[in-house]
Amino acid sequence: MDWKKEAVEKLRIYEAKKTSLGRCREELQRLRDEAVQVRSAASDAVPVKGGASTREDKLISNIVKRQELRLAVKIAASWVRTVEGGLNVLSAEERLILDRFYIRPAKGNVDRLCQELGLEKSRVYELKDKALHHFTIALYGVTET
Repeated sequence: MDWKKEAVEKLRIYEAKKTSLGRCREELQRLRDEAVQVRSAASDAVPVKGGASTREDKLISNIVKRQELRLAVKIAASWVRTVEGGLNVLSAEERLILDRFYIRPAKGNVDRLCQELGLEKSRVYELKDKALHHFTIALYGVTET
């Protein structure tokens, strides 16, 4: 397995995963609110041929969606904590470099890093490789197998 590739992929999708946590939590709240509005079926009513009422179907669907979202939030939160744990061991400079190369890449980032850090491009690329190595070790304990 190429651990550095895995680390790069984690950095590239980090912001999206982090954002998804907020969106999933908002959707969970919307589903909770929606469930309150779904009235329960009358207990003395006889179901029509085919079984459950539309209200019951909506409520069951809502419950299933909420369970799936809770699991998605749990997995995403664990994933984000793992990546943040790896990022937290980096120096401010290493984190800045990885942020500009992988987390929030943009045209001209290398030149901006050169100016901000007062370094040549070749040195910025060396530092990027070192920062990625450090991040990979922090995540997986290895960089190659």
